[in-house]
Amino acid sequence: MSQVKESIEVNVPIRTAYDQWTQFESFPQFMDAVQRIEQRSDTLTHWVTKIAGVEREFDAEITEQIPDTKVAWVTVGGQSEQSGLVTFQPIDPSHTQVTLMMDFDPEGMAENIGDKLGFVDRQVKGDLKRFKHFIEDRGSASGAWRGQV
Repeated sequence: MSQVKESIEVNVPIRTAYDQWTQFESFPQFMDAVQRIEQRSDTLTHWVTKIAGVEREFDAEITEQIPDTKVAWVTVGGQSEQSGLVTFQPIDPSHTQVTLMMDFDPEGMAENIGDKLGFVDRQVKGDLKRFKHFIEDRGSASGAWRGQV
């Protein structure tokens, strides 16, 4: 199992950052490898990703969600094994630290080599930078789900 942890400061209040993160279907707008996400229930999402020409589909179940604090998930079924946690920490009333941690199991030689070369770390860092620009440019979340799991 491999791990990645990246953080970024976004220039929006914690509620804005958190609310946008709960809009999973918007992830393709700032996550390069994500082709599509379908929200199937409050706790189940279906993902289609494409990395280096390899397409994967899997479901992810939200295992813990606390508004303005964190969202945790684990994959169920499909071709990808991973779990993760994104946390939100207020820096001040208009700035938030977003930290993304993932555990994943690379499959096959190409994924293992890519992991060893830091591809996933760079991908996550880039996705967080694009999230920062996405939410700061908008200035407000495109929606919100304030439920707790």
